[in-house]
Amino acid sequence: MSTRTMPGVPAGGLKTVGQVHVTNSLLFGRTQNAMGVAVELLSTHTPGAPVLDDRGEFIGFISEFDVLRALEAGKDLNQLTAEQIMVKDRIFVTDDTSIEDAVKLMEEKRLLNLPVKVNGKVTYSITRHDLLRAWIGLGIDIETDIVQ
Repeated sequence: MSTRTMPGVPAGGLKTVGQVHVTNSLLFGRTQNAMGVAVELLSTHTPGAPVLDDRGEFIGFISEFDVLRALEAGKDLNQLTAEQIMVKDRIFVTDDTSIEDAVKLMEEKRLLNLPVKVNGKVTYSITRHDLLRAWIGLGIDIETDIVQ
């Protein structure tokens, strides 16, 4: 794994998902209105997010593709919940999953981001963008990083 050396990055670079500064902390509740989900995804430029039940347990994932499928089927997003259009596959990684393993899983499953479990609970998602940035050693604010 090739990385840049920069302040705040451990010697040898970032190794695990938990070390990566992520850009997607979005979570949805199962009863959240699908139109509200769509608006939040659009306004945050986020491709998708985990869906949690009333106890905070991870029950699925909702993405822009799921919203588009509902619209394509002629459904009214105002009459649907996140749970009704989400994907029920509960694919996730943990904060100690290696960056390489997370990338492989995303590639195999053709995912844009992955929910991350910390202490047994999904608390955020990691995106391909986050993983690429971490892998090459760039910080969250790449506009001020000087690439050599």
